[in-house]
Formats: sequence, structure tokens, C-alpha cells
Amino acid sequence: MAFKLSQRSLGRLDGVKPAMHSVVTTAIGLSNVDFGCVCGLRTPEEQADLVARGASQTHKSKHLTGDAVDLMAYVYANGASRASWELNLYDDIADAMKEAAVREGVAIKWGAAWSVGDLRDWEGTAEEAMNSYVDLRRSQGRRPFIDGPHFELM
Repeated sequence: MAFKLSQRSLGRLDGVKPAMHSVVTTAIGLSNVDFGCVCGLRTPEEQADLVARGASQTHKSKHLTGDAVDLMAYVYANGASRASWELNLYDDIADAMKEAAVREGVAIKWGAAWSVGDLRDWEGTAEEAMNSYVDLRRSQGRRPFIDGPHFELM
């Protein structure tokens, strides 16, 4: 099934750099999981509020420059859709984002595989990329920071 972005999601891509916009709009047609954009460009005040609430870790977010998006997975049951935070869905979205980035020639980073660099260069699945990042952080005695909905330009 080919999914499409809603008008609300397209509106949330306003102000996002054209390269990221292209990757997201290509990825929705490739994805086996429906998703929407819940956040694109942010103001400094919005970012400060997110940091204060613990929902973000930095005041230097790429959302401030239009270089990042947060995507939300949707699942369907009994004729209705609902938002989902199930991490395995974000692995699948990341696979679609990777394929879209390859097609569009755009370097992207995924928030659940920070150590990978350009997701296009990763040889395996997004799930394997995330597991590699988690293993690396644990080997360093550090907790991984998994932000599955987050994608940013490199």
C-alpha cells in the first residue's frame, strides 16, 4: 500500500530545507509503515521549552535551521489509525528514509543510530544500524540516546 502525507504533515514540512522535504515525501511512498511529520522547523523558544521539559537535550537542534524532522508512525486497527511509539515501526520508516535518501542523493542521519553517520552508507538494515549504535554506547559504559522519530541532514 502506498501511503501519502496529509496536508497537516505537509504543512509541518514548511521551512524544512528542500533536500529533507524531498527525502520525506519520497520515503512515504516507499514505506511499509504509514507516517506523518510531527515537527519540522522550530523556533528558539519552542526548542528551549522542549529542553526545559526534558524532551530535547540541546539548544542547538537542527530543527532550528530546517535541517531536521520528527516523524510519527501510524498503525491501523478496526478501521481507525493511531499514533505509535513502537520502535520496530521506526526501524521500517528509517529503511524507507534511507532508500529515499539514496534516490534523492541526500546525506541523512537517524536519531536511533547516531554513530552511523550517513545512513545511505550503512550496509544493513536500520535495525542493525541502531543495534550497532546501542552496542557501541554500552561498550563505552554510556547509555544510548534513542530518538527513533528524528532524522536530520548531514
